[in-house]
Amino acid sequence: MFFRDEYDVIVVGAGPAGSTAARYAAMHGADVLLIEKRQEIGSPVRCGEGVSMEIFRHVDIKPDPSWFVNQVTGARIFGPSGKHLLIDAKNAGDEVGAVIERDAFDKHLATLAARAGAEISTKTSVTALLRDDGAISGVTVRRMGEYHDIRSKLVIGADGFESQVARWAGINTNLKTRDTTSNLQYRMTGLDLDRRFTDFYIGSVAPGGYVWIFPKSDHVANVGIGLLLSRIRGPSEAKDYLDAFIERDSRFRNADILETVSGGVSVSAPLDSVVADGVMLVGDAARMIDPLTGGGISNGVIAGSVCGRVAAEAVAAGDVSSEYLQRYEEGWRGLLEEKLYRDYMAKEKLITLDDETLDKLIDALSSVPMENLSTKEILTAVRMKYPELVAEFEDLI
Repeated sequence: MFFRDEYDVIVVGAGPAGSTAARYAAMHGADVLLIEKRQEIGSPVRCGEGVSMEIFRHVDIKPDPSWFVNQVTGARIFGPSGKHLLIDAKNAGDEVGAVIERDAFDKHLATLAARAGAEISTKTSVTALLRDDGAISGVTVRRMGEYHDIRSKLVIGADGFESQVARWAGINTNLKTRDTTSNLQYRMTGLDLDRRFTDFYIGSVAPGGYVWIFPKSDHVANVGIGLLLSRIRGPSEAKDYLDAFIERDSRFRNADILETVSGGVSVSAPLDSVVADGVMLVGDAARMIDPLTGGGISNGVIAGSVCGRVAAEAVAAGDVSSEYLQRYEEGWRGLLEEKLYRDYMAKEKLITLDDETLDKLIDALSSVPMENLSTKEILTAVRMKYPELVAEFEDLI
């Protein structure tokens, strides 16, 4: 048997948020089971693999060469005309700072959870939440064709973009097409790159989104695109736009594709609530992805540390009500919510701008020292050079 009949906390999903929540819950004294539906944690990779350096400090992780492959100094944001803005890594958002091997990184986080005392069961699918007199009391799982009921005091849903835990618990995570992107990424080799920078391309090259290049070395990179579903006829258009971008760029002349991944990403405002009696959501399941950058690893890990700690405290207090779990809401929102809302508002405004206006924005900002740039600094600089654009962004300054 790969699990017992009862635990304090069951975490569904062994991505960065789930493994971190499991680690912190175990560190704070809870008896934890971490469940992953796939047979291998971290695979397949569906991620640009960019993270901020801040998360390593926040959750006390030391970069390891097995998964830490490139540290970048900044991001270059290219406007439609080709002029670009350079932003220092610490101000460039949740995807900029380091490029990782996501599969190895996920395994590392799960290993840390196990070292803290969490048990792990892979190739195990959660099929339902258990309820006793209406109260959530665990999960039903399927493993190797057999079904088992596992009791718990608390369930943490870290089961990603299409979270079933959220749906079963009655937490509304529905998305509009304007808050969802269709993403496609190639891992490519044979490139000629400057590995010091991650590159982003905005405008009609990627309607409602952007093209990214995350270098893993001078010759290998993740090259991808995210498009708002409300701006395209269907998800298959992501390939057309990405292939057209690659065809026009001489750096890809001798490149080959090693791997292709695709999927959806939420770029919504924060949810009104990510808890219910006996249930907490974290990471992509809780719509914690940055709406402007589409980056989710950093936010998921940061929120996961709060989630796990509060879960253990709730179990110890004998109170897993939504009222008690407001401690988690207050904790993660205090760390992330203001930026998530600001970036959502920025996204909503930026997607209304045409190529000419986007070029004006890049021009207005290109002379500002990159170490001074943040979302607020960006918008203040616009006022100085193109005051006619300020009306579009006044409420963000």
